Amino acid sequence: MPLRVSPCQIIAALVLAFGASAHAEESWYPSRYGADDTIGAANQLSPEKVLEAARLIKTGRTYALGVVTGPTAPAYPPRQYALTVLQPGDGTGSTMGTNKATGNDDLLQTWMGIGSQLDGLGHMGIEHRYYNGLHAKDFVAARGLAKLSTDQIPPIVSRGVLIDMAKHLGQAILPAGTAFNRAEIEAAAKAQGITIGAGDVVLFHTGWLNVSETDAARFMAGEPGLGVDGARYLAGLGVVAVGSDSWAVEVIPHEDPATAFPVHPELLAKNGVYILENMDTRKLAADGVYEFLFVLGQPRFAGAVQAVINPIAIQ
Repeated sequence: MPLRVSPCQIIAALVLAFGASAHAEESWYPSRYGADDTIGAANQLSPEKVLEAARLIKTGRTYALGVVTGPTAPAYPPRQYALTVLQPGDGTGSTMGTNKATGNDDLLQTWMGIGSQLDGLGHMGIEHRYYNGLHAKDFVAARGLAKLSTDQIPPIVSRGVLIDMAKHLGQAILPAGTAFNRAEIEAAAKAQGITIGAGDVVLFHTGWLNVSETDAARFMAGEPGLGVDGARYLAGLGVVAVGSDSWAVEVIPHEDPATAFPVHPELLAKNGVYILENMDTRKLAADGVYEFLFVLGQPRFAGAVQAVINPIAIQ
């Protein structure tokens, strides 16, 4: 006998479904790590994880993952860099003391989010709410963040994983707009014999950093990168940070052109996962190094939203 449903029942079901959907969208806080937590996925770090990652060291080779930070470093407009060397001279000026000591100093004026950088949990949010639902009015001030600042992040020392998306997709440099999500990440990891786990730092190699050295305008106009589904997948695995050899880590143009940097709040605000931008993964990819000890002690500038970094991979 066919099931008969009245128009009222249909309307009620739609209202209920809409309400459930809206509630689901609003329920991204409090964090899985507790309502008062301020370090997000860094809670996945542990001495045990460090010891596990240290056992990956086989050759002792080290890889600097940061690019040189300077006037031409990749930077989202209007960010820029300016260094002034103080006490400049031509080697003929006065000296100090009987030992005739001389020296130089320097003054740096720069944005924190320039070159190879760490995005802290106070960088991007949703409707002025950031990680764990913190509202901007409660922690953001011109002189610095009262919470979620990068100086409060513990050292990130863990297992690093490189997913070579360029190799997996058969291109030296992936085109801008190339998105990779769960299916692509799982396939690439399987091909490399890699399993991504809780506490890992996941880096993607796309070849895009090469473009920054030949065509800066093209480099900043778009990029291959992580899609929203891929971000949710990695966050669900419990990774600490996600990075790439691109300036935003996420795919641009975005999968949904109506959105603005949708992967950023998905990782940072909703899941407390840190973002590592402009990582130089080229040597790791060239050497086929897919697992390594990842070491990052970010500079501890009080109240900072972001930080210029040079993480080290040890193989």
